[in-house]
Amino acid sequence: MSHFVFQHQIQTAELVNFLGHRFICRFSDKTWATVYQRHYSAIPKKEDGKKRFWEQSQLLDVLESRIQQLQSDSVVDVKHSKVQIIKMQQKIQKTSPGNSQKNLPGEKAEMLKSGPSAKKGGTEVVMPSKTHASRWMEKLKREKWINPKKQTSHRTHDKTGVGKSSKGSSMRPGTSTKTITTGKISETKTKGEDSKTSASTTTSSKVSAVQKKSKKKVSRVSESLAVRFPGVQKISSSEVGCVSEMSTQEKLADKEFDEVEELDVDHEIDQQSLSAPEKLLEDKEGNRYGDPQLRIRCYLEACVFIDDVARAQSCLLSYHRQLSKRMHLSISAYNIVMRMWAKRGSFNHIRRLFVLIEEAGLKPNVASYSAALECMGRMPECQTWIIKRCLQQMEVDGLSVDDVFRQCVFKKDEREMVLRAVRLVHPEYQPSVSKDQPVCSLPLVKQFYAEREGATYPKLDFSLKELQDRFRLQLGMEKATTITIDSVEALKPVTENMAKMRELLATQRKHWEKALLQTLKEKKLILSSNSQKSWSTCIYPYLSILDDQDYVNIMLQGLDKLSPSGESLLIMAEEMGNRVYNLYSIRQKSHSQMIEKLGSIYNLYSELLANDTETNGMLPRECWASLEMQRCSGPSLLSDDTPWPMVLMVQLGSFLVDLMVRELKIWSNILNPAQEKKLIPVLYHMYTFRSNHKIGFIKPHPIVTQIQRVATETKLTFDSYVMPMLCPPVPWTSPKSGAYLLTPTKLMRSTDGAIQHQLLLEKSRDEDLHAVLDSLNQVGSCPWKINKPLLDIIISIFNDKGNDKLCIPPPLSEAPEVPRFNPHDPSYTQVEKAYMKREGIKAKKKVAEMHSLRMDALYKLSIANHMRDEIFWFPHNMDFRGRTYPRPPYFNHLGSDVTRGLLLFAEGQPLGPKGLDWLKIHLVNLTGLKKRSSLAGRLEYAESIMEDILDSADHPLDGRKWWMNADEPWQALACCMEIANASRSPDHTKFISYFPVHQDGSCNGLQHYAALGRDVIGATSVNLMPCELPQDVYSGVAQQVEEFRARDAEKGLKIAQVLEGFISRKVVKQTVMTVVYGVTRYGGRLQIEKRLKEIDDFPKDYIWDASHYLVKQVFSSLKEMFTGTREIQEWLTESARLIAKSGRTVEWVTPLGLPIVQPYHRIKNQTLKSSMQNLSIHISHDANEKPDSMKQKNAFPPNFIHSLDSTHMMLTSLHCYR
Repeated sequence: MSHFVFQHQIQTAELVNFLGHRFICRFSDKTWATVYQRHYSAIPKKEDGKKRFWEQSQLLDVLESRIQQLQSDSVVDVKHSKVQIIKMQQKIQKTSPGNSQKNLPGEKAEMLKSGPSAKKGGTEVVMPSKTHASRWMEKLKREKWINPKKQTSHRTHDKTGVGKSSKGSSMRPGTSTKTITTGKISETKTKGEDSKTSASTTTSSKVSAVQKKSKKKVSRVSESLAVRFPGVQKISSSEVGCVSEMSTQEKLADKEFDEVEELDVDHEIDQQSLSAPEKLLEDKEGNRYGDPQLRIRCYLEACVFIDDVARAQSCLLSYHRQLSKRMHLSISAYNIVMRMWAKRGSFNHIRRLFVLIEEAGLKPNVASYSAALECMGRMPECQTWIIKRCLQQMEVDGLSVDDVFRQCVFKKDEREMVLRAVRLVHPEYQPSVSKDQPVCSLPLVKQFYAEREGATYPKLDFSLKELQDRFRLQLGMEKATTITIDSVEALKPVTENMAKMRELLATQRKHWEKALLQTLKEKKLILSSNSQKSWSTCIYPYLSILDDQDYVNIMLQGLDKLSPSGESLLIMAEEMGNRVYNLYSIRQKSHSQMIEKLGSIYNLYSELLANDTETNGMLPRECWASLEMQRCSGPSLLSDDTPWPMVLMVQLGSFLVDLMVRELKIWSNILNPAQEKKLIPVLYHMYTFRSNHKIGFIKPHPIVTQIQRVATETKLTFDSYVMPMLCPPVPWTSPKSGAYLLTPTKLMRSTDGAIQHQLLLEKSRDEDLHAVLDSLNQVGSCPWKINKPLLDIIISIFNDKGNDKLCIPPPLSEAPEVPRFNPHDPSYTQVEKAYMKREGIKAKKKVAEMHSLRMDALYKLSIANHMRDEIFWFPHNMDFRGRTYPRPPYFNHLGSDVTRGLLLFAEGQPLGPKGLDWLKIHLVNLTGLKKRSSLAGRLEYAESIMEDILDSADHPLDGRKWWMNADEPWQALACCMEIANASRSPDHTKFISYFPVHQDGSCNGLQHYAALGRDVIGATSVNLMPCELPQDVYSGVAQQVEEFRARDAEKGLKIAQVLEGFISRKVVKQTVMTVVYGVTRYGGRLQIEKRLKEIDDFPKDYIWDASHYLVKQVFSSLKEMFTGTREIQEWLTESARLIAKSGRTVEWVTPLGLPIVQPYHRIKNQTLKSSMQNLSIHISHDANEKPDSMKQKNAFPPNFIHSLDSTHMMLTSLHCYR
């Protein structure tokens, strides 16, 4: 035995000498490597040398403590002040504080001294006092605590007995072996002890120490569990809370849990080793919302959705094990996995997850306890004392059972299982439902909500059955996620060549579909078996959340929508990823069984709107919220699923695009059999330059483009949210609920990936948002229909080569021909080659613009034609400034002149005695004439041109065509038709009119500035002050600019002389209108340049000089007319600059209680590696980055004015309820 102890001491002494030399050398190497990488001076300061001196002494302190642990047989705790070691054979040279030199090979490291004296030649060394630990010292300190715990937790798989161990299970000094098992902790023996199996004192003390420490660890885990669930130390995997037979995935998850228990570290050490976390966005429950947090939650949710237990468990524990990554886990991540185990009734896993939550320094919330109660409710026989202890702990944490039912989002039968568990303890318990809804108390609308007694919501012109039938049609369309409609180009006669190309294209699609489906299955098989791939880069779960056919349909839809000129890889990938996410969100709602509940509530909600039911004094929001509270059983209508970040959608979309590029092929001789037959790619991945940036581009092969162009297919496929709704939208009741039935919709639209707006809304009090939600519900509840006579006229022009003057874009057959020449042809001079090259670039740009405009018009007209016999609704949301917008992007009432002219109200009203006069005045307004005339003067002018009005209505295309000269020609023509029908009716006062009159303010931005600055002169010019005649600020600015021009022309200024007769209201209008919204002189010059190009007689050689001159005069004119506007703008800009300089974003709250934050932050460049190329994503909305001071200050004045303007519009819509 003495021989063993002596040999053991020699080995440990050599070990500490070796490790001390090794770590000091490594520290020096790493230091110099870091210096060279950072490219600054390598001369260390004296203070740095002193710091390193003490750090090295700390390192030796740790190593010597390790020696004491190896030498000790029974002592568990090691004193750090004095350490007994054997005497070194060689003298150790002292390292000077200022040097960082390496020790020579074979040289032993000297114990550094602290204080004036130390025992020379002795074995006792007094260690220096502790200093602030650096990162590497923290790691060593952590290892010092972890390694003994690993050693005591050593387990072996031994089915025959506890005391047996394999031959190779011996441990060398300083090493530890980790074996994962679900059995008891076995004894760990050293090599020297294998020969002595007798009950020696040393061996028994070692075994007892190991057992004592092992029991200590298990006891600590049990005690932490027992805080919430008593008696937990008595519960094994085969007892209460576990299913009788565990699946393979559950066994793997058990092993993962056991490994975490072995790596258990005291909470204090965890907190010391973790650096201060970065400031992240948080919701009202404290869940952090950085990119890593979102990615983790999305991954876990996808794994849970596809029922991949082991993968979800592995992802969570891989982050929990590493202290540096544990900060990325929020309580919601643990809850996702906890709910997964609750579905299986596995109480054992729930207990362990509560331990992990405690280790992470997090506090369980209502969702955590909901999962625990759900698990107890699913257990066949759950002891009531466990449930009681859980409920008691909830009270300790400041939570109640009512909070669970009020705040949690339930899926399927989760609510019933929680209620079942609670009723095992409290049989008479009923979840409390608050029937009284809070009332908005904002000063601006307090009176509106207080005086609503007796008010009734207007009924729609539909019966209850008709509304319910419409709901089913809309639900079916959203569940399908796409809709295929006829193209208006289908009205063209089908030629033989067109039919041939359509058949050829249909055949190719079948081949492409088969190839994509087969390859996708193979790729998924490879990804599923690749267990070495990091979860953060593995997209297998996202490729399994939908059926394989769904992914193929998304890829083929992307191919059909691809422009002949190609599309950016980043944009194309993001669009495809977004389509997958939308379909996945709908599948989740269907999987949670909330669609049935949605249908029952909507059927009752229809009673508020139907014309054959009793009247109800509630607003739509109040009615829906009341119905939802009355039917609180079953799944929740709200969704708590995590929105996918932009990076994730791009990652998934790029995978699908890469699949298309690699697998889609076509025969090269498909159009010309005489050519060589070979398979060529349908899509090409290429690079192009945009603003000096090289970007990846996906472009279709010219053969495919030609087939698609000649085929002129009769069908168009759209996402369901592109179409107007066939039933009234779901009223907005919260920031998470409203608009479409199933399609996910944000209350506040924002840049993809920006979540700060949504979090800000969710933190607001519910009653503070009532006015905003009610105004959105008002504009969204308005039904519309199509003006069919006008639609037929527009379609006829569209199919007859279009008309640029009437904003009907021509087809590509009318595009200019791109000049082609051989740049190596010596017959061309360099000047001619440069000219031809410029002309070619212009022609290509023109072709691309024409294609874009043509497709936009095709989509609008095709949707309108599809809805020509329908009544429909536009669900609304808002931007971050509060401005409301219809959700359907292509066809809505805020679109161009064409779409506005095509829309009519579905519910008509009699004109009354003055209605026809107002229609005539509105028509004159649409012409752009008589802007400064009084209303009586405008009516008189309308009466004088009645012949032209009636001729336009009767013969729009072959008459006098007076309507074509109006500023808004299509709205003018629609108004002419309405006037003709009303004037020819027997009694125009009883004529039912469906015509919408679009009213526009007199430069709203200037109106707000004039009101803010109490500027009487400016207010008069924008009709904010009473005046005998209507004022037109644009004409006023044009007149003043003309005066400046005339004065400069007299002085002999050439450009002023050229501009004579060309300065009009139309030239300056856009610049005047946008200058209050932050337009610069550069932007204003481009606007004026565009207007001058539209004037045929203006000399093209003077366009740049003229636009530069005019923008200067416009700004000078506005400065004279609006004295206070510029001062207010400058004050707002300076305020924003100071706020941004302090590191904060500019935030404010509108008078209607809407919180607003400007999402402008410093650009974060994130590189996403894909098999095609590295995608560089520029993220400017990451709230964890510092604010962009320039954007914050420049954008604040226009954004602030926009928010005031939106407040006025919302107030107007609120009063429409009366």
